[in-house]
Amino acid sequence: MRLTRLHQVGANAIDLDETRAFYLDILGARLIGEFNPPGLLFFEFSGTRVLFERNNPQAILYFWVDDIETAHSALAGKGVRFESEPHLIHRDDEGIFDNPGTEEWMAFFRDPGLNTIALTSRR
Repeated sequence: MRLTRLHQVGANAIDLDETRAFYLDILGARLIGEFNPPGLLFFEFSGTRVLFERNNPQAILYFWVDDIETAHSALAGKGVRFESEPHLIHRDDEGIFDNPGTEEWMAFFRDPGLNTIALTSRR
């Protein structure tokens, strides 16, 4: 038996209307479905489903972007308040995750459910 891909991630939603608007209007996600009651939202990101539900534990969602500076600027322009500017997280000198010397950069913010969202890219 082998696990082949991540199918779904669960995250917290305090207010479904706010969460729907944030992921549709700010992040440009694709809404798969909404079931209310019981209060569930499903979005799809490149083949992985994200379920938002009231009283779910908070999650950390890492989203890959090709250019972290451009993505940061675009989201800040839409009113997203970042907890940190894009910054170096790790320099892969041994080539464990990518080519030796590749840098991994991240910037963090919160969604309406207080889940941590990370933009991540490599240079």
